[in-house]
Amino acid sequence: MTERFLARLDSPIGRIELLADDDAVTSLTIERDAALPHDGDPEQRNAVLETAVAQLVEYFAGARTDFDVPVRLHGTAFQQAVWARLQQLQWGDATSYGALAEAVGKPGSARAIGGAVGANPVPIIVGCHRVLASDGRITGYSGGEGVPTKLWLLGHEHIGFAA
Repeated sequence: MTERFLARLDSPIGRIELLADDDAVTSLTIERDAALPHDGDPEQRNAVLETAVAQLVEYFAGARTDFDVPVRLHGTAFQQAVWARLQQLQWGDATSYGALAEAVGKPGSARAIGGAVGANPVPIIVGCHRVLASDGRITGYSGGEGVPTKLWLLGHEHIGFAA
């Protein structure tokens, strides 16, 4: 299925752009440097995007702690395994890259896990911000403005981390 639908919303971490096909959200982008990939394109929402926007508004307001909007994640089998594990994390849960590697049966592959986490096409809904270094440090974030965006998301979910 092709991505034919587009929606945007304002959030505390910047504007967010969502893409969807007929049945699922396929992409979520947090603006970086005041830009989104499809800024020049008009919005065209469908029911999936209306649900996703409503759930994100509730999340940012603190009224929603999980998402049940359907997502379609395109990636390698390894990426799919990592993203499936991320989807099992709940509001306020955190894990480490090493623990994720163990969970997907690839111990010692924390660097590859980091690549898969960073390639997550639907951040926030698939909570890649919940992954920290084994000592609890924040090592980076590929969404929005990077670490400041991750700091906001962690604080919003009351997830502690090492300085």
